[in-house]
Amino acid sequence: MLGKKNNFVAVVFLALFAFTMTAQKVEKTKSLSLLDKQEMLDRQSWWDNMDWEWYKENIPFFDSPETLLNATYYYRWEVLTKHLIYGSPEAGYTFTEFMDRPGWSGTFGAISCPLGFQFSEVRWLKNRRVVHDFSNYWFNVPGAEPRSYSNWYGDSMWDVYKVWQDKEFIEMVYPHMKQQYEGWITDRYDSEHEMFKWDGMHDGMESNINGRQTENWFAGAEGYRPTLNSYLYGDLVALSKASELLGYKTEAEGYQQNAEHLKKRIKEELWDTKRNFFFHQWSVDKEAGLVKAGTFHEWQPSAKDSIKKYSLTYETGLYKGSLHGRELMGYVPWQFNIPDENHNIAWQYLMDENYFWSEYGPTTTEQGDPLFHITKNCCVWSGKSWPFATSQTLEAMANVLNNYEQDFINKQDYLKVLRTYSKTQQLNGRPYIAESANPFTGSWDGSNHYYHSEHYFHSQYINLIITGLVGLRPRSDDFIEINPLIPDNWNYFALDDVNYHGHKLSILWDEDGEKYNKGKGLMIFLNGDKIDSTEVIGHREIKIPSSPPDEDIVNEHNFAVNNSTDYFPRLTASFANPKYPEFYAQDGNYWYHKTPGNRWTNEGDTSEEVSLQLDFGIERTINKVSLYFLNDGSGVEPPMDYVVNYWENGQWKEIPNQKRNFNFPNGNRQNVIEFSSLTTTKIKVGMQSKPNAYVGITEIEAWGNEDLPLKKATSKSPNLAYNEDGAEYPKLSASYTSEYDQLAELNDMKCELVTRSNNRWTTYNSPNNEDWVVIDFGTKMNIDKLDLYLYDDGRGIKTPKSYEIEYWLNGKWVKTEIDSINPKTPTGMAVNTVLIKPVMTDKIRIVFEHSLPAFTGLSEVMIWDTKNRIN
Repeated sequence: MLGKKNNFVAVVFLALFAFTMTAQKVEKTKSLSLLDKQEMLDRQSWWDNMDWEWYKENIPFFDSPETLLNATYYYRWEVLTKHLIYGSPEAGYTFTEFMDRPGWSGTFGAISCPLGFQFSEVRWLKNRRVVHDFSNYWFNVPGAEPRSYSNWYGDSMWDVYKVWQDKEFIEMVYPHMKQQYEGWITDRYDSEHEMFKWDGMHDGMESNINGRQTENWFAGAEGYRPTLNSYLYGDLVALSKASELLGYKTEAEGYQQNAEHLKKRIKEELWDTKRNFFFHQWSVDKEAGLVKAGTFHEWQPSAKDSIKKYSLTYETGLYKGSLHGRELMGYVPWQFNIPDENHNIAWQYLMDENYFWSEYGPTTTEQGDPLFHITKNCCVWSGKSWPFATSQTLEAMANVLNNYEQDFINKQDYLKVLRTYSKTQQLNGRPYIAESANPFTGSWDGSNHYYHSEHYFHSQYINLIITGLVGLRPRSDDFIEINPLIPDNWNYFALDDVNYHGHKLSILWDEDGEKYNKGKGLMIFLNGDKIDSTEVIGHREIKIPSSPPDEDIVNEHNFAVNNSTDYFPRLTASFANPKYPEFYAQDGNYWYHKTPGNRWTNEGDTSEEVSLQLDFGIERTINKVSLYFLNDGSGVEPPMDYVVNYWENGQWKEIPNQKRNFNFPNGNRQNVIEFSSLTTTKIKVGMQSKPNAYVGITEIEAWGNEDLPLKKATSKSPNLAYNEDGAEYPKLSASYTSEYDQLAELNDMKCELVTRSNNRWTTYNSPNNEDWVVIDFGTKMNIDKLDLYLYDDGRGIKTPKSYEIEYWLNGKWVKTEIDSINPKTPTGMAVNTVLIKPVMTDKIRIVFEHSLPAFTGLSEVMIWDTKNRIN
């Protein structure tokens, strides 16, 4: 029998007077780390992000005898950095799910589906500002879409509290928790059935075995699912506990009563005593259809054996009576400790190769199911290995092993699933994760789409190591509780420098005392002092003094970022490679790898000196600049040196008294320049490239403190095509615009050269061989330069065969004389810059010859006059 009651339990009560380290605040200069952090980082050879100081200052460090677990743990921290977005000074930080920001995402690219797992990971960050911003993002930022997919926001907020024990944080997010739950009641609650309903697609489970029984195979029909109902049970429990903490007794009791009722309904309605599992329950009568065995969706409707409302998977329909239908989501109720002991029989299927187990699994659907199907493409959740579901299952397993008494799974099973999950997160010999994997081969093919699915942040891993394997079980009271699930043959492990309840916590297992030289056995250190030890691995509970976080969250603002439709702040370079224009370096997102690239470079430049100029469009007071230089191993390297200037009294001056974190520019790391506060309208970074190398930057930041919301830029945009305030001019017209696109996207100052962007104009399905777009200025302008941001999704929209620039003269269109074009031939997903002989005109027309059978697309058009030429 496994469970908390059967583990060795030692409860150690420590008097406050024994805690000299907590009676007085620990000096920040004292190192409390037990591991050599740089050595831990140097063990990995696959790093893209080499910002060592960021890792040292922000993450707990982990060590174990298993190199695969260690590598995956640190890789998942790097994944987090790739998806960290500084959206705007008003919004602060958020996270993306994909590498790009697809059209169905919310503001800055965030998507609500994985937010629960993203919070599970980031709550262990020492930089609490990131979590504060991310928590507020969902309700304070227009377009954030907190209920676009099912999720457990409220439960996540309480999980953050259990790590931080910060009452002020709960006070801040409590209104959001209430708003989220009330929104679910309005949007998804069925008062007649007293449960929440939605379809599989909005669980993130497109094309599951229930959906594929219906005509709408992608989304499926609505039903009462173990997922959403369990999530909202978790949210209700969190609301009850948060209400109690804040002194709202009546509200706490009401939320708890609602939680208990929902738990009761989940067990009554979604559990099948014949198949011993939790299932999807249909909320509508539905015409059923037959899916041909072995196919994805060769579906034919049938009036016979239709799906009946309130029936579970395969209780009705053409597969009526099948003893299959189990999906991995049936384990989600244990993620929230909903089931009773008698439900634990469901775990007999997880490790069985006839059901869920596979070499790179588990599978999302049991393998004997009549609709079990593995596709080469992503997002068919009828069998593939899905990190999201594996994450849920591992968290549920840890809860079973800690909170239940049962014989169906044990800690060896937990480690086996964790090892398999880690083994799956590999590609070409290095850590990697995408959307889904083949459960039998481990291949990510078809699920690792370029500039989209790479390094996918839709699941958890760090939290599974900390709370599952190491067994640190966060609590809201003044206790440390640990229950390691490590194998019996491990003679050491360490989890070091964890921020927990305002303390620095480390957990070591050193069987003979020779690995870490801190003593033998299982040891717990708080603020550098050993507070507990035992010679055997087992369950421990240790009372500690309350010490909520007391450090103020620094809310400096990055004035360089521009994810808006405003012209300013504006980054321009003396030279930019058309594929890697300047806007990438001020999008609030940084990563260092070349494929996909999020970078500005001067590749193709013949000059040894290159500069970047950041124009704020208004005076800003700054005290720090950060430069994220590239070193990609293929010709882009950090410069030999650089200088940072600011604009004052009509001339450039070098910023005085600079303090740099590196004596020389470092690639794939944050280069920080600090200085006394100064006020300026723009800064310039001058760089000298190395011989036979180019320079590149993935992000530039300019930090300072000003009241929010920031004052808008007062300078006027020199982009003549930009319609800044909805005026009559400049005005756009086109010969054809696809029904899926908007012409107005062409001059909104948003440049998105990614395939799944909605910020574009295209001629998709046009009947013409050529199409045109006209920019009407409403008055004559002197023009000599155009920037065309050509869009190419590699499918129905491709780079045009050719294009011509015409201007309106004496009542007819006249071809412009071209001085130069860069690139020389039309290039998709790049800035195509056209220099023309200056013309005075009130209209410009761009005529595209399509690369048939594909059509033409643009993300943005910018037009310049000679007085404000941007070189």
